[in-house]
Amino acid sequence: MAEQRLAIDHDMIRALAKLLDETGLTEIEIEREGERVRVARQTQPVSAPVPARFAAPAVEAEVFAERVPSDLSKHPGVVTSPMVGTAYRAPEPAGRPFVDVGSRVRAGETVLIVEAMKTMNQIPAPRAGTVVQILFEDGQPVEFGEPLMIVE
Repeated sequence: MAEQRLAIDHDMIRALAKLLDETGLTEIEIEREGERVRVARQTQPVSAPVPARFAAPAVEAEVFAERVPSDLSKHPGVVTSPMVGTAYRAPEPAGRPFVDVGSRVRAGETVLIVEAMKTMNQIPAPRAGTVVQILFEDGQPVEFGEPLMIVE
């Protein structure tokens, strides 16, 4: 029996991507005639506004921007997801997070959990340092290799 190749409807994918932009959704999935198409985009981390008295001076912000590569997956202190699953900041619902921005960590210390197939997988810090960015929301679905945290 010859293998049937699926034709990709690029126009439908573009239309779904445009719909994501227009609605602010992060993913959309449709099924038609037994074929399913899912279009998703990574979300940017949400950060709360910092009161002026706690805000870092602009000079420090510029230095930090120079130190963090635009492709976070190449950062030496990046914590990436080792699997597809759901990322959690705390060991239990409404529990205290393992770390926050500014937390000091040791190499190998658990900094988050990724749940995959009902198994909670502890994710360690790649090195000792300070957590400078958390790139996911608690309970957010994550992909393999997705940057989740930066430790400097």
